[in-house]
Amino acid sequence: MTDYVGVIGEALVDVVHSDTATPRAHAGGSPLNVAVGLARLGENVFFTGRYGRDEYGSMVRAHLERNGVDSVLAPDALPTSVATARLDPTGVAHYDFDLDWSLPETAEIARLVREVLVRDGPERPLRHLHTGSIATMLEPGASTVMELLAILEPDVTLSYDPNCRPSIVPDRATARRRAEESVALADIVHASDEDLAWLYPERPLEDVIVEWQRIEPAMVVVTRGESSLLCATAAGLTEHPVSPVEVADTVGAGDSFTAALLVALKDRGLLGAENREQLRGICAEDTAAVLAYAARAAGITSSRLGADPPTRADLG
Repeated sequence: MTDYVGVIGEALVDVVHSDTATPRAHAGGSPLNVAVGLARLGENVFFTGRYGRDEYGSMVRAHLERNGVDSVLAPDALPTSVATARLDPTGVAHYDFDLDWSLPETAEIARLVREVLVRDGPERPLRHLHTGSIATMLEPGASTVMELLAILEPDVTLSYDPNCRPSIVPDRATARRRAEESVALADIVHASDEDLAWLYPERPLEDVIVEWQRIEPAMVVVTRGESSLLCATAAGLTEHPVSPVEVADTVGAGDSFTAALLVALKDRGLLGAENREQLRGICAEDTAAVLAYAARAAGITSSRLGADPPTRADLG
């Protein structure tokens, strides 16, 4: 029986501006990018996030369908959220947002998810759920997401990426509290050094990573651009190299990293609630291998314009 990986979070349209090209629009949002990245790597994926019955919403829906991602929610009457990204000369994106993050009640989402799981016959198991970014911090939808995570946590493994957006949730204390609540439910956490520097400006990065891992997760990974990766597991804190690439832009690179990390762990039988203990005991060799795989995926995405994650064939 084929299993599913689920993603819950925001869908939006990125409108990207740079000094060297005309503006371009494409479907995005960190959780949506993770869902597409998982699907391109061969997973059965459903996505739970709102978008409108407008031109941008049609773009989001077409993007999900084109990549084989099942959409749990139908389009609604509100406008589709928009992120305006401006690329600096190095290709790094800086964002402004116009968005709405509202969701149906938790029980209704659970019902709609089950409809997806039984759509083609007997119910297929949900193995893992990913969330993060705006979805866990911006009300009113954030409370619904947190409630859903707490309900599902005994039955699936969970992953979380804070992907902080200070322009949307500027209250650092509120963002930190919600991030720590999410970490306490998660088995796998991926954050950037920028996320942790904003959440904990007075604390060394290494201390935060180790503390987060001790809260609950089996693995906390922090990406540091083209520098290196830091990873905390039960075995301790380790540093891993990253191969340099020629950057076109960084849109979606971190989301490709997350998707590939989850797939590499799933390939090793380490996702799913029944595999939690094996995940907690991940060996150094497997840790290095899954991080290298995820870093390659992020590098490929950085070398392309827009959030364009790789396939398994691209990764070899």
